[in-house]
Amino acid sequence: MKRRMIAVLLENEAGALSRIVGLFAQRNYNIETLSVAPTEDEELSRLTITLTGDDAKIEQVTKHLNRLIEVVKVSDLTDGAHLERGIMLIKVRAQGAMRAEIKRSVEIFKGRIIDVTPRMYTIEFMGNADKFAAFIATLEKKHIVEVVRSGLAGISRGEKALGL
Repeated sequence: MKRRMIAVLLENEAGALSRIVGLFAQRNYNIETLSVAPTEDEELSRLTITLTGDDAKIEQVTKHLNRLIEVVKVSDLTDGAHLERGIMLIKVRAQGAMRAEIKRSVEIFKGRIIDVTPRMYTIEFMGNADKFAAFIATLEKKHIVEVVRSGLAGISRGEKALGL
């Protein structure tokens, strides 16, 4: 079972996203992350989905996606070199000596403290899931108050592009 990242170019119209999510639900496929936004062409949106599955499952997903009328193009980004980024916001208890220790860890992981109170830090990270997990592993669970992550955005490296 491998984690895969699928990019979908679809018509920017009401109900298109719900039909795609419904397709996954009907076939009992679990979406790990989902990110969608309009593209430079106001008539199209780009959807990035991460999921885990074997090659056969991923092939089925891409075939089903290609059958939807609203879908213009589907690409498995993990088939080639690609970049992926997400955002994680994490609120941690930071009191006493822990404040300096957490601050050092944030610097090592190239994060940014974006809110400070006498007892809490809210920290922002940009990167991939491995980076987020590595930072969280440096903290004791009792220090973590809340974690929020965006869906991953992905793009092929070099000249390759999803566009038409």
